[in-house]
Amino acid sequence: MTSPVPGGRRRIDLVLSVDFLEDLETATLDDVRQRRREAEQEDADLSYIRRMLQGRMDILRAELSRRSNGGDDKLVDHLSRILSDVGRADHGLGRYLTVEPSRVDEHRRAVEQVIADVGVSDVEGHSDDEVRAALARVEEFERGVSEDRQAVQKVMDALTAEVTRRYRTGAASVEDLLAER
Repeated sequence: MTSPVPGGRRRIDLVLSVDFLEDLETATLDDVRQRRREAEQEDADLSYIRRMLQGRMDILRAELSRRSNGGDDKLVDHLSRILSDVGRADHGLGRYLTVEPSRVDEHRRAVEQVIADVGVSDVEGHSDDEVRAALARVEEFERGVSEDRQAVQKVMDALTAEVTRRYRTGAASVEDLLAER
């Protein structure tokens, strides 16, 4: 996973390209809806990647905390608590996604590559410095994914606003909405 590339061919490159939101007012309603579906799919993928990264960050932080507190228990004994959403401050924007992430294996490989030096399955076998360095890499990668996701969500908002505008002004009708289903 890399940042969007102008002129690139990946979905994120297309969704975040300058011309993706061009000519919205003259585009067909079907075209606007299709663009929104593309953006929504990218949002689902980025959300999935973020959750994988956040889980790995939680594991690395828990291991560092365990070490600093002198804990001699095993990290694995606490994984269900570590990976639960209870107490997580970042719950996102609360968007309801209607699509599942695509390219799950590709995303998993990208995340694993970020922490290749410190396998999450064996964090106890690495030094504090190695775990801290891995955590810093994962945090940096997650920040980039979050920024990309926010940009994609702005695109989704613009497309949703255009569809809404059409219904408000009468340029689209309920029959158009029902035709989509």
